[in-house]
Amino acid sequence: MPTGGPRANRSGAPGLYLHLPFCSAICPYCDFSVLRAGVPARRRFVDHLVAEVPLAAREWRDPTPFDTVYLGGGTPSLLPPGDLARVLDAGREHLALAPAAWVFLEANPEDVTAAACAEWRGLGVRTLSLGVQSFSDDALRFLGRRHDGKRARAATDTALAAGFDTVSVDLIFGLPDQTPETWRRDLMAVVDVGPGHVSCYQLTIHPRTRFGVSARRGQLSEMPEREQATLFDLTHRVLADAGFSAYEVSNFARSPDHESRHNRKYWDHTPYLGLGPSAHSLATADADGTRRAHRWWNERRTLPWERRVAAGERPIAGEERLGRRAMATEALLLGLRTTAGVDLDAFAVRYGIDVLAANDALVARLATEGRLVVTSGPTGRRLVPTRSGLAVADGLAAAFDVPLPT
Repeated sequence: MPTGGPRANRSGAPGLYLHLPFCSAICPYCDFSVLRAGVPARRRFVDHLVAEVPLAAREWRDPTPFDTVYLGGGTPSLLPPGDLARVLDAGREHLALAPAAWVFLEANPEDVTAAACAEWRGLGVRTLSLGVQSFSDDALRFLGRRHDGKRARAATDTALAAGFDTVSVDLIFGLPDQTPETWRRDLMAVVDVGPGHVSCYQLTIHPRTRFGVSARRGQLSEMPEREQATLFDLTHRVLADAGFSAYEVSNFARSPDHESRHNRKYWDHTPYLGLGPSAHSLATADADGTRRAHRWWNERRTLPWERRVAAGERPIAGEERLGRRAMATEALLLGLRTTAGVDLDAFAVRYGIDVLAANDALVARLATEGRLVVTSGPTGRRLVPTRSGLAVADGLAAAFDVPLPT
């Protein structure tokens, strides 16, 4: 059976992402653009981020107001609320932000207090995303986190009591030697504290991280695929039984209102503007009845990013133009990572490609294997991954042929 259906709250308005790279400690698994720095460096960074806003605004062509603002990193909760306010005020001054734009803030449990939550709420933050990663002290020590399980629970309780529209908790699974029993305990812990949203990410060992160094030395390896699949299935079963609906491979919500309004933009090619080191952006345009896109990304390292902003330059490190086939291929890949799947009729209109006709034998085989289903209903025909299909979503998409029409 399909694992979900079309979701509400898709506005089509662009989203704004602001990357704040500072962390109190660098986790051994983290491959993001992050760094440790003192207060003077953080203040200098905020000055540069505020300065980047008008540089980007001059070239952003989409007149639709941004309806989401995501403060990510790094650990944005490390910055004083006054600095966060400066960044948000620059966005309101130079960009078209909707009056009721939904503001997201990432925070570490050790930064969460009742006073801090009140200040974040005063900034307009409506979703607080907590980097809990685990409620197990042993797992947290392995992951290099600074909080323990007791602090993780207390932080979540404090955030829930503060009145945010949504509190989201991030967890990581697939740690070496992790068993279904220990992972089930983590899942039941997050169910017990009761956030509106949960993200469960599989541990990946990246080359440029401390875990990557350990892996090259033969001291660490990723969990075997079969065991990963067992934990993935357990994740979806436990959270479903607890009332959390999966809407993407790694994301679960108690109701559609708790789904991430911002992250969905990445999954359906809604435009977004990213500011700060390593941030990515996407602008789209319709031409000849089909959609094209321009994607670009900023300097990854903070100092080169700051130098270019200080010189009055856009700190863009690279870009790519996406034609119809590239857009169609990405749309298929991203759609098969969601429980809503791919709207086949809309796909055909947008890209001129009948996915079923071009892949009839493949679809029949995958349906027989229980990886996906084709549904028909009031919203049209959809290609929907099953739970076992979601577990191998990227591989599913790679098997499809996406031919341009002649």
